[in-house]
Amino acid sequence: MTNTKGMTMPQFDDAELFGNAEDQRAYEDFCANQEAVEKFTLDKPALVCRWRMSNKKVPMLNRHIRALSERLVQGEPLTHNMLSWAKQHVEWSLAEGDYTARDGVLMLVIDINGNAAMTVGEYEPLADTSAKALRARSAEARSEADETGVAPELLAAVNNGELAFVAPADECLCGTATLIEQLAQTKGIPVTRVDIPAQLKGALFLVSDEHGVVPATDGDAADSDAATVAFFADGYEKLRARR
Repeated sequence: MTNTKGMTMPQFDDAELFGNAEDQRAYEDFCANQEAVEKFTLDKPALVCRWRMSNKKVPMLNRHIRALSERLVQGEPLTHNMLSWAKQHVEWSLAEGDYTARDGVLMLVIDINGNAAMTVGEYEPLADTSAKALRARSAEARSEADETGVAPELLAAVNNGELAFVAPADECLCGTATLIEQLAQTKGIPVTRVDIPAQLKGALFLVSDEHGVVPATDGDAADSDAATVAFFADGYEKLRARR
C-alpha cells in the first residue's frame, strides 16, 4: 500500500487550482503537515473507493473526484485541500509507480481520522452477473451510500427507451453513473430515478466505478433496450481505451 503521507509531491501549477494566495498557502501548509508524518498506519476505514484504470491512468478521475467531494467521512465532507492533494497524488503516483497492473484498479482508502492511502491491484471481473447478483451488489452499495452520501455502484435499467437509476432524486451519482447519464442525454434518452429496485423494468444492468457497465445475463428485455445498454457499455469502454 502506498502511504500518501511522507511522499515527495511533484511540481504543479498551483495557480490552476487556487483562486487566491490565501487558499494556496493553506494548501501548502496542509501538504507540509501530511509529509511531516514519518510513520503512518491506517485506522478503521471510513471510505473505500475503487476506480478502474487504463494504461496507468484513471480515465474518469475528474468525475470520481467530483463524486468524492460529495462523500462524507464521519459525517463531514472532505476538505478542498484533501481533494486537491488526492487528485495530484493519484495522477503522479500512477504515472511514476512501479507496478504491473497497468489496467487494474486503484483503491483509495480514507480512515476515520481523515488519513488516506492508495494501492493498485489487478482487475477481476464479476464472476456472477445474474440479475440477482447485481441486485445484491447494489443493495450493499446503497448501504454504503447511507453512510457516505454516494453509492459506488447503482442498479439501472432501460425500459421502452427510458433510462432509470435506483437512487434518491437529490443524491450525487458516482463517477461512472454521471458518464452514463451524459451518454443518454446525447441520444435524447429520458433519464429518471426510482426509489427501489422492484420499480425497474426492462434491460437491467449495474453501473460501477470498478466494473463499468455490467448487463444482467438473464432476463427477457426487448432487443432495443438491450441495444441501448450495449451502447452505454461501448461508450464506457471507448473512454477507458483512450491513451
